[in-house]
Amino acid sequence: MALSPSTLANTAAAPAPEPPAGWGQLLGRPHGLTALALTGAVAMHAINVHIVTTILPSVVQEIGGLAWYAWSTTLFVVASIIGAALSVRLLRRGGARGAMLAGLLVFGLGSLLCATASTMPMLLLGRAVQGLGGGAVGALSYTLIRLVFPPALWPRAIGLISAMWGVATLSGPAVGGLFAQAGHWRLAFGALLPLLVLQMLLVHRQLAPQRLLRSTPAQGGGIAGLQIAMLALSVLLVAAASVVSDALWQWLVGVAGVLAGVAAIRHERRASRRLLPQGGTALGQPLGMLYAAVALLLMGTMTEVFVPYLLQHLHGLQPLTAGYVTALLAGGWSVASVLFSGKSGAAGRRLMVIGPVLCTLALVLLALAMPWQGIEALVVCGIALAVLGLGVGMAWPHVLNAIMHSASAQEADSAASGITTVQLYGMAVGAALVGLVANALGLTALADPVALGRSAVWLFAVFALFPALGAWSLWRFLRGQQLG
Repeated sequence: MALSPSTLANTAAAPAPEPPAGWGQLLGRPHGLTALALTGAVAMHAINVHIVTTILPSVVQEIGGLAWYAWSTTLFVVASIIGAALSVRLLRRGGARGAMLAGLLVFGLGSLLCATASTMPMLLLGRAVQGLGGGAVGALSYTLIRLVFPPALWPRAIGLISAMWGVATLSGPAVGGLFAQAGHWRLAFGALLPLLVLQMLLVHRQLAPQRLLRSTPAQGGGIAGLQIAMLALSVLLVAAASVVSDALWQWLVGVAGVLAGVAAIRHERRASRRLLPQGGTALGQPLGMLYAAVALLLMGTMTEVFVPYLLQHLHGLQPLTAGYVTALLAGGWSVASVLFSGKSGAAGRRLMVIGPVLCTLALVLLALAMPWQGIEALVVCGIALAVLGLGVGMAWPHVLNAIMHSASAQEADSAASGITTVQLYGMAVGAALVGLVANALGLTALADPVALGRSAVWLFAVFALFPALGAWSLWRFLRGQQLG
């Protein structure tokens, strides 16, 4: 899926946002500490996500609750979607500083509950509270970019926040592994609290009203409670389907989860209180095309869930080694976000389509190379994972910047916060669908390497369709901009 030369030439002549500024302008005076206030909050949330993944086996060994193992992540993601959806309301009630401080405080409370948990239900409660605060913080970080930075710095700020997730993927497992190996998993949660206090002090100083370039909107509608509830139900049902043993019930529950998501979108289109700005759920509208691309890109990357498993069972890698080979995806995403966020005009628009195309090719390459044997196969798989992350990272700042510029001034905050809602929903549904497809292929039950390799081919080939559809959606958006 590529833009024709004539299309690219005509697109280049269309009006474009202000060209991005350099990194020195974002990280130097007077914006450097403000950038740290936003990205530091996201980094704490992101690193916690990957620390928990690493220490969870140690947690279960001490307090039990193995049957609820997967729900630690599921409840965290569902609560994060709710927190992200409520972030605009929080911003309008408490202002930039008050909203971010409230999100960090809730996140800290959840961390404290996890650190002191004596049973799995208490830990799950803590994870849900963490998710509520973390989802709000993530959505606010994108929303506040508009309030604290001039438009020329938006792509750089988006790229920096995006890079934090890659940094977390690389550092989180190592930090969590150190705490788990020392037998102090509770400290993995508790160690966040002093850092959280420092982060809150920085937010209090840097997000003071007199430092904002734009005022926080005071008016706004109510909470889109029904859509939030249906999205949460959708994620819970699709996640539950991935652990149901009976194949028929597995697909019935999965389809019910997808239908709940469709119902949420249909209601959103006619609701007076919306999660997304006008046109955000319509695939024929610019914002709908952009949000669809965000979800589709992330759904394609969720195949990383099974990459460590396949590397261990097909190539004999140790768990830590397999984990860090998989982390090449996050590394590529972070590097590309930093390197390509400064592109503008026709170059930036090309990257919006080239990125998803690279993701599609990377998943096809993984499908071909994963069943191979030998060091060459590992090298190709590593390259494919890095290219997958590279594709997302080169498109991400420009897609998100386009979302912020495509919404009306009255709905700009909803457009920015909606990025996190769509991102989290895409990741949650993508991960659950990967589990469903993997179970349908018998991936985790196959002992024969040849049969396991064939299943891996189908898994990556099927999910290569998602970024391909994302490229098509972005091509349609750019084509519409050209015709407009």
